[in-house]
Amino acid sequence: MRYMIASDIHGSAYYCRKVLETFEASGACRLILLGDLLYHGPRNELPREYEPKQVFAMLNAYKDRIWAVRGNCDSEVDQMVLQFPMMADYAVLALNGKTIYATHGHIYNEEHLPPLQPQDALLFGHIHLPVARAAGDHYLLNPGSAALPKGGNPASFAILDGDVFAIYDFDGNEIARISLNGEEIR
Repeated sequence: MRYMIASDIHGSAYYCRKVLETFEASGACRLILLGDLLYHGPRNELPREYEPKQVFAMLNAYKDRIWAVRGNCDSEVDQMVLQFPMMADYAVLALNGKTIYATHGHIYNEEHLPPLQPQDALLFGHIHLPVARAAGDHYLLNPGSAALPKGGNPASFAILDGDVFAIYDFDGNEIARISLNGEEIR
């Protein structure tokens, strides 16, 4: 099955529309959101078209197709306006025969791993950088940021299709790709 993954929308109506348009075009069955949905955070600049009310209305229209975890900028007040659960710090997902630990990244991340078994993947956001790599006997996956990318990277999202995790910008350019079955790609 195909899943789309996005993180760090930070209240940008512009990038939320891009995420949802891309999701519709992707053929993905679910949209996995890795937190920081509505608020920009005190350390970030305001994102393009900062309109949290528009963002929650757009996301609520997809409530039956979204799986989400809480980011460090998300709060109980956000949950009051969002019509899908998003307050869990993590979710353990069994997707396409793989175990994926999905979290925002402010608690568990590359430096502080959750308990992973060999071949499991850590799927996280928070750092606003795209990551797709093997690390020992597990995988580190980050779609980058949909609205506030860092490190000179473009705004991005990821697609998990079978056992292939690929990161793209919103113009359709591939940024990174990895197979979660141990085979090298490229």
